[in-house]
Amino acid sequence: METILAICIGLALSATVGFRIFTPLLITGIFERIDWITLTEGFSWIGSTPALVAFGAATLFEIAVNYIPAVGSVMKALATPLAAIAGILLTASFIGDMSPLLEWSIAIIGGGGVATMSHTAVTAVKSISETAVLSPAVAVAEDTTATLVPIAIFLIPMLAIVFVVLVPLLIFIYYNKRKRRAV
Repeated sequence: METILAICIGLALSATVGFRIFTPLLITGIFERIDWITLTEGFSWIGSTPALVAFGAATLFEIAVNYIPAVGSVMKALATPLAAIAGILLTASFIGDMSPLLEWSIAIIGGGGVATMSHTAVTAVKSISETAVLSPAVAVAEDTTATLVPIAIFLIPMLAIVFVVLVPLLIFIYYNKRKRRAV
């Protein structure tokens, strides 16, 4: 059960990377630094001072990007690969008591895939919101989700299972309703 929970935590955090790439890494580093969580061997550097400074600066830059359109175009080009890498890193940092092949397969396919899918979905919403002049509201929702979901997951780890199961289910239901209306 502990391994399944660790995988769900990694995947749930990877999903939050779709909202803000560096915020979940920063929050994970802070929680690791204050010893509220323990990452697998080789990933404690996420809570180091240089990593926290880098994640903090990157988080501030990423938030500014959403409010300064000229800077945003540069970040858009880098965002998807960075989201995948962050998802892989977050998932791998929580699972470790298994064979390296299985651990990295789950991290790359699961964490990287979930991060890329959530980032793609958020990007689609952003493209619609920009045309509807709702961009600031969407940016605030992204900031809030990317901050509160990781904190909630660390405070109540079972929420990771709910997040990993519930969010895809809600997306599936919403997609099917939209599909039926279109027909």
